[in-house]
Amino acid sequence: MTDSNSLPLAVFDLDNTLADTAHRQRFLETKPRDWDGFFAAAPQDPPIAEGIALVLQSARECEVVYLTGRPERCRRDTLAWLAAQGLPEGRVYMRRNDDRRPARRTKLEILRRLARTREIRVLVDDDELVCEDAERAGFRVVRARWTAQSAELKVAQEREGRT
Repeated sequence: MTDSNSLPLAVFDLDNTLADTAHRQRFLETKPRDWDGFFAAAPQDPPIAEGIALVLQSARECEVVYLTGRPERCRRDTLAWLAAQGLPEGRVYMRRNDDRRPARRTKLEILRRLARTREIRVLVDDDELVCEDAERAGFRVVRARWTAQSAELKVAQEREGRT
């Protein structure tokens, strides 16, 4: 039996990597953006088959960790969604409710912290800036390019530090 603390980590983003957010993009198209509505609709996100399959495959050799830009106030809904998809239990790293830094900064900070004690086998994320920064820092990255990119979500991730 392998000690789970010795397994490498497979780190997965949620929005547009495992969870299809297309149905809630409308909340980001309003002025001002309706963040409460955007996150309240997350429990209805359909799963993305490619991402789900990659999590299940990775779980055979790795401990799965979830790294999302969602705020901490979404934890209960997020855990329920992960369980409803039959995904492996794993630590879920979320941004503090008041943290508005770009996702590429917050995520890279957590990746570096995790890498101090564990091998990170892969990061799977849809955010190109997160992926570029992670690769520059020496992490192996799989770009989740299985959903249509949303301009509104990209602005939210980078400029508004919201997801």
